[in-house]
Amino acid sequence: MLRPWDIQFTFEDSCGKTLHSKLLNRITKDIQTGRLTPGSMLPGSRSLANQLGINRKTVQQVYEELEVQGWLKSKRRRGTFVSETLPEQSLSAANTSLISSTKKTKPSSKLVESLYLDALALADCVSITNDGTPDARLIPYELLARTYRRVCVNLSRQAKLGYGDPRGAIELRNSIQKMLSSDRFMNCSEQEICIVRGSQMGIYLASRILDSKKGVIIMEDLCYLPAKAAFESNGFEVVKCRLDEQGLDIAHLREILENHNVSGVYVTPHHQYPTTVCLPMHRRLALLALSKTHQFSIIEDDYDHEFHYESNPIPPLASLPNSENVVHIGSMSKVFAPGLRLGYIVSDTQFIERAAQEIVLIDRQGNTITEHVISDLMESGEVKRHIRKVRREYKERRNHTAQEFTRVFGEKISFILPTGGLAIWVDISKLVEGRDLSDFKNNDSTLSTLFAVDQKAPTHIRFGYGAISMAEITKSIQKLAQALIK
Repeated sequence: MLRPWDIQFTFEDSCGKTLHSKLLNRITKDIQTGRLTPGSMLPGSRSLANQLGINRKTVQQVYEELEVQGWLKSKRRRGTFVSETLPEQSLSAANTSLISSTKKTKPSSKLVESLYLDALALADCVSITNDGTPDARLIPYELLARTYRRVCVNLSRQAKLGYGDPRGAIELRNSIQKMLSSDRFMNCSEQEICIVRGSQMGIYLASRILDSKKGVIIMEDLCYLPAKAAFESNGFEVVKCRLDEQGLDIAHLREILENHNVSGVYVTPHHQYPTTVCLPMHRRLALLALSKTHQFSIIEDDYDHEFHYESNPIPPLASLPNSENVVHIGSMSKVFAPGLRLGYIVSDTQFIERAAQEIVLIDRQGNTITEHVISDLMESGEVKRHIRKVRREYKERRNHTAQEFTRVFGEKISFILPTGGLAIWVDISKLVEGRDLSDFKNNDSTLSTLFAVDQKAPTHIRFGYGAISMAEITKSIQKLAQALIK
């Protein structure tokens, strides 16, 4: 098998008086700094000698000496490799402080550190872990592969793989504009749309663009913590607004507005995260009226609009009267899989221009190929077809989840059947009152305490059924019962 890259060596900055000592120190340093990782294969002695223009015997002697020291390991008929177990290396406290970067960087918040560790854990997790994520097994892989290939060929022939518009490919913005106009009653132009890498990037850009000096950010009492972390990282104080069985409590919002200057309100009205409640029309209109009166922005996170099962979903805030202050954030990642990383922001042209300016600084532009692929699939009707297919599947999984919770737990738990989304909010307070659940672990269930940093004891769980089959749902709920029922 061919090596993906040939390892290059140089004597330019290597210490030593002889070629032997220079090469020995060079290889040792590359191993210590991590450039040469344990188990990686080194060039053959003849190949390295030719690369450096030195005698092959010098290379052989260096390899032999490093093997004796424990840095390298020779494998018969295979070559020379960096040892899997390296010699002990230690630094004095003084030298450690010299290379430490902790004093050179701004500290992050505890919440950001926690979210980062969670992200690493998810990336390393082999089993399916979900919090209302879509099932990647339902992706039309062959269709995607064919479309990627065709788009790559066409863009290459048309010389369109260079730098592009920071707001995103005009083709995709046009496709999204058609979708929003036809499916969500939103009257916007392609100039009022900016493509981003998923809804989280859209939220972060909003936190960068809004002015923390003009007031606080209001968020729902139980909320999407990465959004809270984004606002706090850009200097905002976050004030929590109560939730009830209908979602955001407008009466409490009015009280907050009387006592605070408010820059923006972040909401998840379609399916409140994490409780799955759909904000009714009269509260949506009241929220929009307040935004006009008090001149604050509304960040509408419409992360799973496609998955509504009982009837036509209530139109987004951005489509209703008095929506001039709404920043609408949507995602295509939920349609396919989180790894696709494609979302969009819809707002007035001034806000979109500011978002594009921020993108120039951190990303320059999005993924041109992926943007054209999704546009192609939207224009051909394949995205709509896929949504219809998975919506039926997710509805069946929702119904099966409700049936299994009732069968396994009976009256020990309670829940309201969600009108859509990929998760269900279950009241477990009767089961867990006074119990310590610090060691609770279930791949598909998240305790309510993880959605509010100040909640002391769990009362609910958010059970994600989107990423698992019906057989897996049954197995997961039975495992959950073993953990919760005494």
